Amino acid sequence: MKKYFLFITLLVSIFSCSQNEDLSTTEKSIYFPPITGHNWETITPSELNWNTQEIEPLITYLEEKNTKSFIILYNGRIVIEKYFGDHSESKPWYWASAGKTLTSIITGIAEEKGLLNINNKVSDYIETGWTSLPVTKENLITCKHLLTMTSGLDDSLGDKVSPANLQYLSDAGTSWAYHNVYVKLQDVIETTSKQSFSTFFNTNLRDKIGMTGTWLQTGDFSVYYSTTRSMARFGLLAFNKGAWNSTKIINEDFFINSINTSQNINKAYGYLWWLNGKSSYHLPQSQFEFQGKLIPNAPNDLYAALGKNDQKIYVSPSKKLVIIRMGESSEGTNFALSNFDNELWGKINLIIN
Repeated sequence: MKKYFLFITLLVSIFSCSQNEDLSTTEKSIYFPPITGHNWETITPSELNWNTQEIEPLITYLEEKNTKSFIILYNGRIVIEKYFGDHSESKPWYWASAGKTLTSIITGIAEEKGLLNINNKVSDYIETGWTSLPVTKENLITCKHLLTMTSGLDDSLGDKVSPANLQYLSDAGTSWAYHNVYVKLQDVIETTSKQSFSTFFNTNLRDKIGMTGTWLQTGDFSVYYSTTRSMARFGLLAFNKGAWNSTKIINEDFFINSINTSQNINKAYGYLWWLNGKSSYHLPQSQFEFQGKLIPNAPNDLYAALGKNDQKIYVSPSKKLVIIRMGESSEGTNFALSNFDNELWGKINLIIN
């Protein structure tokens, strides 16, 4: 009788565990939307036991802060998707400097294909004279310096990347200065792949994960425009460490390096990604070191693509979240980080915690 009781108990236990696994499958597995079409699975805030009473205050805040679109993904599924004013799911908007992370990933793809080595100097791939520096100083600048904002070029001369605007500030690797010179990586890829950067990008990234969008010329360089869902697709790729479902898009080692501190000057910067949870950080157009986390209210493991006027991709593996915000500036003009980041995460925490 005792053995029979133990057997029944074991069966009940196994059934219970199996049932719990079935109930939590949606929560545990990462979902990827189809490459084509508009279908995208959703999950409700209630299913996640989120505080639904705080959602409407968040939406109101976003609208007050000139937001055009906002998406929260949980393990890839849409939890919240909201468009404001005349913006819609089908309308594109610019990524601004959040698009730097597109160039980061494309550089990793190009390196894996043998088209470049990030430790080689830029002038190995494009002709010398791409800056106003003496050749000896220009040849100190590697592709990795462009990825990490440590080129040593003066960041106070505006957005242009013609040689006249690329002037000496310090030797490469000795200072951190936020600069559009990173787009020279696109020139490197065009030269080594023998095709336009946009063609290489479309073939090796955009089309493989079902993004839409295009690079539009703005002055000396191009800015990416896409729908909010396309930005969310890229965020989901970043959440899954550079793989789309089971398909590897970028070498995982490169991607892991890109979302970790890349140099010893600005601890909150990887390969064109911003990093939270570090002990200090630098901001654009400043050589001052600020103490503390980049976004105090955000998870420590968060890595982010931050663009002018509050274009945002936030990725937090510990919270299983990808969050997208597109729109006009929340207040004033900013180049990457703003007060909006911390305020927004304060409101998100009221929902998810």
